[in-house]
Amino acid sequence: MKQTRRKFTATFKTQVVLEALRERQTLSELAQKFDLHQNQITAWKKEFLDKAEQVFDRKKDDSWQKEQEREDMLKQIGEMKMENEWMKKKFHKYL
Repeated sequence: MKQTRRKFTATFKTQVVLEALRERQTLSELAQKFDLHQNQITAWKKEFLDKAEQVFDRKKDDSWQKEQEREDMLKQIGEMKMENEWMKKKFHKYL
């Protein structure tokens, strides 16, 4: 019987990594606690630490820039809607 791969959420991976970083338990104990292999915990920990700098580097974070652009566009849409409503009220008597 073929075994399917387990899929882990980002939340679960973060929980495991944070516990590993606390160093209150050995990798062996954590592996047993979370039913994982020690190498998997080590890999997630390395990936987490390698990407940690991006949290504070807003220039490299495209999602932050996209969110700013989205907010700007929503602001423009809101202003245009208000202007449109004003124009409708102002020129309604001429229609």
